[in-house]
Amino acid sequence: MLDPAYVREHFDEVATRLDSRGVDQSSVLAPFKKLDQQRREQIQIVETAKREQNEASASVAVGKKQGADVSELIAANKVRGGQIRELEVAVADIELKLSETLLRIPNLPHASVPVGKSADDNVEVRTWGTARAFDFTPKPHWELGEALGILDFERATRMAGARFSVLMGAGAKLERALINFMLDLHTSQHGYTEVVPPFLVNRAALTGTGNLPKFEQDLFKIAGEWDLFLIPTAEVPLTNLHREEILDGRTLPIKYTAYTPCFRSEAGSYGSDVRGLIRQHQFDKVELVKFTTPEQSHDELEALTRNAETVLEKLGLPYRRMLLCTGDMGFGSAKTFDIEVWLPSQNTFREISSCSNTEAFQARRANIKYRIDGAGKPQHVHTLNGSGLAVGRTLIAILENYQQADGSVVIPEALRPFMGGRERISKT
Repeated sequence: MLDPAYVREHFDEVATRLDSRGVDQSSVLAPFKKLDQQRREQIQIVETAKREQNEASASVAVGKKQGADVSELIAANKVRGGQIRELEVAVADIELKLSETLLRIPNLPHASVPVGKSADDNVEVRTWGTARAFDFTPKPHWELGEALGILDFERATRMAGARFSVLMGAGAKLERALINFMLDLHTSQHGYTEVVPPFLVNRAALTGTGNLPKFEQDLFKIAGEWDLFLIPTAEVPLTNLHREEILDGRTLPIKYTAYTPCFRSEAGSYGSDVRGLIRQHQFDKVELVKFTTPEQSHDELEALTRNAETVLEKLGLPYRRMLLCTGDMGFGSAKTFDIEVWLPSQNTFREISSCSNTEAFQARRANIKYRIDGAGKPQHVHTLNGSGLAVGRTLIAILENYQQADGSVVIPEALRPFMGGRERISKT
């Protein structure tokens, strides 16, 4: 959530920065300005009425001392007191609407973010690795997986519907190996603390990270009286670990990693990436989350992105880093780097991680603060998050990049200790 005082005091600047994101001003900023003006006017009326009430109460006290008849003053005070209570209720109602409006305004892009309208305007920052030259036509992962007997979409569809999958045998073991490899790397070499969080969270947690109220259609909600949702990413529970807390600035940055299944309805995405594992309703991911000071946050974004890239480098998978433009960033992001892995069957790069600095946007919604040196006035932390990595998409990249002419798949050396020393997946 944006700081309402900042929006009020820098309205034109905020409008310009939101315009660069393609935001409809009439749907967010115009209502904010109207409600904010109403709030200030009502507060002024309340304060005037309270001042008059105090003055009248003083007159009553003086009149009583002098033996005067103050019954009319007392009656007027009673009426005015009721009016003040009604005015305060009106102010509270406006403040609630103002808060609801702020919750629907996206974050402001950082000054280093290129202005653009779509993914076509994203900027390539760097590439790593060389795409393998095949002496045969590479197959897509869904053909490889089905031929090897490790990937089954038909049975998953029968039990759960479209956009679900079953991994079997060596495929299931490869998924588990990737999870363990990523967690070991991030905890032992990158300094993250491993967390096993709940896979169900409440409405407040999702509001804190910016998934609610705007994106409820993308979530799976538990039926019945439970006001709980399946997590769309471990970013939600990890960020909410410190909800309503004041952290000691001397402990920052705090770094967490977690493996979780993730659940997304993918509302509005039907027709895109319908084949294979690219866009599933349920998928595995290892997430990275940081809490930092404002001064550290963009350096920490670079470090977090490098942590995610290191996974691909150790697996020998070519990738590129993209700096997203203003029109392609997520709702809560101030700056985002996408990491895209090379997929031979599509002859292109596809997103495998999105690493973002939300600055104080999430912290303000979740009320997460810190004190410099553990003392002084608390201020909001900056929060960062990124996939380290999306496990299913990493599995896709391994199948496609390490496939052989005979249909087998070589296992990257870094994964073999997690696969019991196995070097290849072959058809049994």
